[in-house]
Amino acid sequence: MEKMDFRTQAFEIARAQAGVRPMTATEVASYVAEVTQALESAMQDTPAKPVIDPRNSIGESYVTCLECGKKFKVMTIRHLRLHGLTAKGYKAKWGIKKDVSLAAKSLVRMRRKKMQEMRLWERKGNQEK
Repeated sequence: MEKMDFRTQAFEIARAQAGVRPMTATEVASYVAEVTQALESAMQDTPAKPVIDPRNSIGESYVTCLECGKKFKVMTIRHLRLHGLTAKGYKAKWGIKKDVSLAAKSLVRMRRKKMQEMRLWERKGNQEK
């Protein structure tokens, strides 16, 4: 919406208000300015659109932040805090499944392979015997 649309809406609201109670010209002008500002503010608070499609945000070699568009190997909690979000809140906001890692696919694969090579679950069993 343009500023003029907000002003027109504000005039209509002021006209309705003036029909309910008596207002001076100064009060009407002040009221129109206040309502115009409130309408503009309300439009700025509308939800932001993601920088890219959320389904494509987690790529092979990087993760794209849907809030600002920056690319990372791993999206950290520290970065998400800059947007006032937690990992859980970020995933909920953009419709990402809870069990999806906010890390590049290649990094997740490499970590999984490394953990399988280390076989930590077998070491614990051997120490108890």
